[in-house]
Amino acid sequence: MRVFITGTAGFIGFQLARRLIDAGHTVVGYDAMTDYYDRRLKEARHAILARSNRFSAVVARLEDADRLGEAADMAKPDIIVHLAAQAGVRYSIDNPQAYVDANLIGSFNVLEVARRLKPRHLLLASTSSVYGGNATMPFAEVDKADLPITLYAATKKAMEAMAHSHAHLFGVPTTCFRFFTVYGPWGRPDMALYKFVDAMLADRPIDIYGEGRMKRDFTFIDDLVEAVVRLIDVPPVVGAPVSAAGVTDSLSPVAPYRVVNIAGGTSVGLIDFIEAIEAALGKTARRNLLPMQPGDVRETFADHRLLEALTGYRPATPVAAGVKAFVDWYIEYHQTMN
Repeated sequence: MRVFITGTAGFIGFQLARRLIDAGHTVVGYDAMTDYYDRRLKEARHAILARSNRFSAVVARLEDADRLGEAADMAKPDIIVHLAAQAGVRYSIDNPQAYVDANLIGSFNVLEVARRLKPRHLLLASTSSVYGGNATMPFAEVDKADLPITLYAATKKAMEAMAHSHAHLFGVPTTCFRFFTVYGPWGRPDMALYKFVDAMLADRPIDIYGEGRMKRDFTFIDDLVEAVVRLIDVPPVVGAPVSAAGVTDSLSPVAPYRVVNIAGGTSVGLIDFIEAIEAALGKTARRNLLPMQPGDVRETFADHRLLEALTGYRPATPVAAGVKAFVDWYIEYHQTMN
């Protein structure tokens, strides 16, 4: 199988590409190597992928439609997985233009590539942030998601809408998956787990927003990659919804298009998450309790039943095990970098 993946120098794209390469597939990766966070981490990820002759990389921006098209033509993909994006809830307040450029214009360019090349399946990364101000939990794919509270969430919801229209008009089977707080080895430095471990090892206090009363449906990276790999083999077909007791399919009635949550359906308190970090590091955090930040929500909690009905799989790595894996990687990575 030939796979074209955008964002292979990123956290999730790297891990997915590595899994597919190890399984014998050919991957062409496309990444802009932006300086949103330390490029050395992105370069280290790509260097690992480059050890295989089944991987090739193109460094360019999603907004460069010509370069994106050339890279996709080179890939001759059976499957396209669009993971590249401007990430980060809070950064969208400071630099909104980056989100419009990458998540709207860039995603449109990917859709146009899929329109032309007609892959067997187009898969696009969305986010739990699209549920925004929804109060009913667990968040289900068929719930309305019209109340985004950050521009990041708004651009991702807009991408979903554009993808649906393309699927309807041009017939490319399309799945949008909504990720829920993904964490694990090779994670991003702007995410809480990385920041907490970095601060605790340096004996700095950790900033805990929402006075620690927030809860998240944490998803370990290996579980997420497993779910994506399984979804690759389940392209949506109009008129063929999943049939399982208690499951409402998000399959569009007018397009080969579906939205799927990827999460385990377990909401974990932020303080419990921090205690898992303390256990993995063998030291107690100095806690600096702060109020909620703009754009944050109190809780995320996914309905996982559609994912399980489609793939027979549900993310289930315990937080303690996932955090320990991250801490082990963090220590080893920074020892090699120093």
